[in-house]
Amino acid sequence: MAGDDMGVAETLTAWPHAEHSRFADVRPHHWHIQEMGQGETVLLLHGASGSTHSWRDVMSNLAQDHHVVAIDLPGHGQTRLGSRHRSSLPLMAQDVQALIEHEGWQLRAILAHSAGGALALRILQKSERRIPLLAVNPALTPFKGLAGVLFPIAARVVALSPIMARMIKRKMSGPGQVVSLMETTGSKISPEGLNLYAKLFRSDAHLDGTLLMMAQWKLDGLVADLPDITVPCTFLIGENDKAVPPQSVRESAEKLRDATVQPFEGYGHLLHEEAPDLVADQLRDVLRRYT
Repeated sequence: MAGDDMGVAETLTAWPHAEHSRFADVRPHHWHIQEMGQGETVLLLHGASGSTHSWRDVMSNLAQDHHVVAIDLPGHGQTRLGSRHRSSLPLMAQDVQALIEHEGWQLRAILAHSAGGALALRILQKSERRIPLLAVNPALTPFKGLAGVLFPIAARVVALSPIMARMIKRKMSGPGQVVSLMETTGSKISPEGLNLYAKLFRSDAHLDGTLLMMAQWKLDGLVADLPDITVPCTFLIGENDKAVPPQSVRESAEKLRDATVQPFEGYGHLLHEEAPDLVADQLRDVLRRYT
């Protein structure tokens, strides 16, 4: 491994469920995939700046009776970008769909978190089958006001500037900074979880991929399409979420044709890491409803 960057060797020796990791070259990216369990296939999609690690406990639970697949999104974790211009929502959806088809996964459901919820909606929107979505604190609305204009521009500037990217990396990767960053989610996660995020934030490739996603991610088209989307959706809301306002999730659900909301007091944006068994059981409930 060069410098502090997290390489393949570390994934295979020190990452959660490393024994279930494999890699696939499906244009344009080099994908990191984790698979475990037998039965109907459930795909897990993390959010911006996350990776497969955030599903570690949910995977162990669901793998008792399902075939569980978790992937690192392009530029995140161990998935290496094949193009720096395909981190937008529509293009990432195309690339994940290409991976699904290449691997022959017949999805029974998608479980997604935050920005992964928007990605899942775009994928399922085009499916000929009625595949349900369970989304944890889905981020389905753009930033409002001036922040909605300035934030993508700032991310783009940083993504194109190696010096600024290194400055942010140093700021984010310190133990104290990781704790502070997690506090902005409204969640309290384990020391193991904090250490895993610290490793991610020390990765140049992961930071680069996160910034590129933030710079290219636009939700206006998805927001306009919400009233026409027929995907059966269940949204889990951590009422203490400080990253995605719970009210914004409720408003998105009201625009969709088939969406229900399940609120949970005392949990934040990383509800799936705080209460993995609860989330796994919620998925089983969804599957029972949409047989």
